[in-house]
Amino acid sequence: MTADDTVPVSRGRITITEIARQAGVSVPTVSRVVNGRSDVSPGTRARVEDLLRRHGYRKRPAAARTRAALLDLVFNDLDSPWAVEIIRGVEEVAHAAGVGTVVSAIHGRSGDAREWMRNLRARASDGVILVTSALEPTLHEQLRILGVPLVVVDPMGSPAVDTPTIGAANWAGGLAATEHLLALGHRRIGLIAGPPRLLCSRARHDGYRAALEAAGLAVDETLVVPGDFRPESGFTGCTALLDLPEPPTAVFAASDQMALGAIEALRRRGLRAPEDMSVVGFDDLPEVRWSAPPLTTVRQPLADMGKLAARTVLSLARGERPDSPRVELGTELVIRSSTAPPRGTQSLPGRTGPS
Repeated sequence: MTADDTVPVSRGRITITEIARQAGVSVPTVSRVVNGRSDVSPGTRARVEDLLRRHGYRKRPAAARTRAALLDLVFNDLDSPWAVEIIRGVEEVAHAAGVGTVVSAIHGRSGDAREWMRNLRARASDGVILVTSALEPTLHEQLRILGVPLVVVDPMGSPAVDTPTIGAANWAGGLAATEHLLALGHRRIGLIAGPPRLLCSRARHDGYRAALEAAGLAVDETLVVPGDFRPESGFTGCTALLDLPEPPTAVFAASDQMALGAIEALRRRGLRAPEDMSVVGFDDLPEVRWSAPPLTTVRQPLADMGKLAARTVLSLARGERPDSPRVELGTELVIRSSTAPPRGTQSLPGRTGPS
C-alpha cells in the first residue's frame, strides 16, 4: 500500500508511513487495517484505527488498490541447492497465506543491495527474510524507517537484538558428525571448514573441536582447511589434506557440497570413500542420498527453517512479537555409506544417533 491508497478528508496530508511510525507498526500492517483484514492483533488494530480517525483518512475505492501482499526473500547467492530448500519452505507458507514471494540475490555487493532496497520501496513489501547475507547499517535503518519487518536466517554476524533469527543446532551437528567418526575408530579427523564470517560455520567448527577435546585428542590445526561451502573448496581442501605427510583417515566437511567435492578429490587420486577416507557432510541435501557412495551427513531442516522464517515475518507484519528472538531447529546425524572404520580397526562405542 502507498500513500495514494487513502485520501485525507482533513487538511494537512499525512503519509501512511507516518501513520505506521506513530503506531509503531509496519506500513503493511496499516494497509491491513485500512482494508479490513482480520490478520491484525486487536490492540494493534485499535491503535491504527485511532490514528486513522484522528488524521481523517478514508479508503479509496477497491479498484484503485491493486498491490498484492509480498514477501522479499534475499540471499547472498542463489547457486546452491541449499537455497532451493529454503525457498521451498518460504513459498509453502507464503502461498497458503495468499502472499507472493520475491527472491533476490545481492552477491555481497553494496551496489546490488542498494538496488534491491530501491526496488523494495517501490513494491512496498510486507516483510523481508534475509538469508546468510549482510546489509549495510544504513539499509537496515531504512527498513526500520519504512516499518518493514525483518527476519534473518543463518546470520553472518550478531544481528540487532530486536531482529528475530532462525538457525539450526550447528554446534550439536558438528559435535555429532565428529563423534560418529571417533566412534568408528578414527583419530586423525580433518575438517573442511565453512566461511568464518558465518555464525553457523563457526558453530560447526566449535562442535568439531569439542568432540575431539572430549575424546582427549588435541586439535591438530594442520588438519583444518578453509572452505566456502561450494564443491570446489571441498575438492581443494581434501586435496590439501591428502598432500599432508600423514593424511587424515576421515574428514568432516561443513557442507554437503564440500563433502561431494572431497569425494571427487579422492576419486581423482584413485582413492575411494569410505575405504581410503571416511567423509561426513552437513545439510542432507536431496541429492546426497544418490551420490556415490551415499553420503553420511548432518541433516538440518532447511525447508522448515524457511517455513518458520515466513511465519515469523508474517506475524511481525500483523504487529505481533515472537516468543523468542532466536530460534534453533534441531539437527540429526544420518548415517549412510561414506563412513566406515579405518582399515585394520574395529568400531568403538560412541554416540551416532540424532543430535
